[in-house]
Amino acid sequence: MTEQTSIEQVLVVPTMLFHEIGHFQGFNRNTEPYMKTLLDPMHTSYRPRDEMEQDPSFKQLIPYCIFMHNGQVFHYERGTDQGESRLHRKRSIGVGGHISTLDESETEHAYILGMRREIDEEIEIQGEYTQELVGILNDDITEVGKVHLGIVHLFNVDNPKVFPKEASMIQTRFSSPAELLEQLDQFETWSQICLEALFGEQSGK
Repeated sequence: MTEQTSIEQVLVVPTMLFHEIGHFQGFNRNTEPYMKTLLDPMHTSYRPRDEMEQDPSFKQLIPYCIFMHNGQVFHYERGTDQGESRLHRKRSIGVGGHISTLDESETEHAYILGMRREIDEEIEIQGEYTQELVGILNDDITEVGKVHLGIVHLFNVDNPKVFPKEASMIQTRFSSPAELLEQLDQFETWSQICLEALFGEQSGK
């Protein structure tokens, strides 16, 4: 494999495009205008991940998948084996990652295939589930957030048998949203935003 082909190429959109659709900080449930434009091949491109991690003029599109069973939320701690050093030792409720050129297909959008691949790489789900798109996530306050844009999917599993496949995913379990909200400062920023947006009202926070 040559040096050129070994560099991961990830799916991005110009940050300016996101601003044109409607910039926001935090969580936005109005997904339609964003998804319609952000996943349009006219606007997307694949660029070297190492460069994009330092270039806020582009947003890397990241599926951020949250798993629930009977009202409880799956969560874990990111170990030091995890790729993004800026998130080490942070707790998280999100599963997912970058979409790359390896996800390109003539039959389905690379975003959908990439989301499935990321889930399959990170966890094992024993049982059936349903899935819905619930929001767009943006955080321009942190260095990690400035170069990423989250697309939040909520998965409801019919039993709590969700197991980690990666060594970097430790201390996995299901807990009530109220319990996680009480421990909010232990979570990565994206998880904090999602917990407050999706469950804050029902917990009175």
